[in-house]
Amino acid sequence: MKIYTVGGAVRDALLGLPVKDHDHVVVGATPDDMLRKGFRPVGKDFPVFLHPKTQEEYALARTERKTAPGYRGFVFHAAPDVTLEDDLVRRDLTINAIAQDEHGALTDPFGGVDDIRNKVFRHVSDAFGEDPVRVLRLARFAARYGDFTVAPATFELMRSMVANGEVDALVAERVWQEVAKGLMEAQPSRMLAVLQDCGALARILPELAINDRLLQVIDRAASEGLELCVRFAVLMLAVPVAKINTLSERLRVPNDCRELAVMAAREQAAIANALALSAEELVRLCERCDGLRKPQRFVQLLQAVECDARMRHDRDFPQSAWLQAMLAAVRGVDAGALALACAQEPKKIPAVIHAARVEAVTNAISSQEVP
Repeated sequence: MKIYTVGGAVRDALLGLPVKDHDHVVVGATPDDMLRKGFRPVGKDFPVFLHPKTQEEYALARTERKTAPGYRGFVFHAAPDVTLEDDLVRRDLTINAIAQDEHGALTDPFGGVDDIRNKVFRHVSDAFGEDPVRVLRLARFAARYGDFTVAPATFELMRSMVANGEVDALVAERVWQEVAKGLMEAQPSRMLAVLQDCGALARILPELAINDRLLQVIDRAASEGLELCVRFAVLMLAVPVAKINTLSERLRVPNDCRELAVMAAREQAAIANALALSAEELVRLCERCDGLRKPQRFVQLLQAVECDARMRHDRDFPQSAWLQAMLAAVRGVDAGALALACAQEPKKIPAVIHAARVEAVTNAISSQEVP
């Protein structure tokens, strides 16, 4: 039995980056061998085990054979006679097909070290074309490693995967998972650009039309460290609300991301014009956006709109601070006390509370200097 560290841990160490997770491949072992050493099995499709102490993943060396469209259409074979090179050749990119033994010696049969040095994404073999998830993963890596380029032959292979319909077999949840990860990288614009250039974007996100300004805005959202739901909302600002809902349903986008994106697209004009809104309009905006129950989401809404507006106009966006002050005034109204005072006439309660909020915002406007 021989154990090697593989994949991202080796790649990032060679790049001089922090290593977060360690994955291992085990050559010359059986599942029974692993169980006898105290490893806990977790793999369903092929034997993967967790180390009894570190909980890191150890997978038996394996080969795979394509049997059906999509990334699930594979049959795996793991046995003691599967070599390290047999295992590495099935991996997606050369930079991920490098193994390191316990003494630090590297096994690099496909030139991954040179590709790291030259900052190139290159597929290991034609097996890349059998798994459409690899198109998404490469695009996500482009967002993470901003100075890497895609090898021409790899780009052509990706384009052919789009043309022959392989990308259409992607499962919705996996598309969202990879897109979400890419949005949280340092340069999400590069993920979108790679997907656009190979034709995959039109297949997985047909509602989205990217342009240079959108790419700049989404990178600004990343540079400001905004949360995933805010970055998704920024991406969707120019998409009609109906199409945001269609996209979200298809990809099963989490509710927090979907709701914020819809709200930002719907309210961006009102937020941009916030300094000119009346007290009545400001209260209705806060109520419409559920800012009283969810003030943090209201802040996220402002972050998304501000990110786009500042990139568009290249100046400060005082509307954010102004609207937060107005929301504070609205939330300062004691709705419970007003409802109790109107207990004998419950039908009047909503109007009384609303009027009190308008009065509170009117006072807040008069006490603050409009930017």
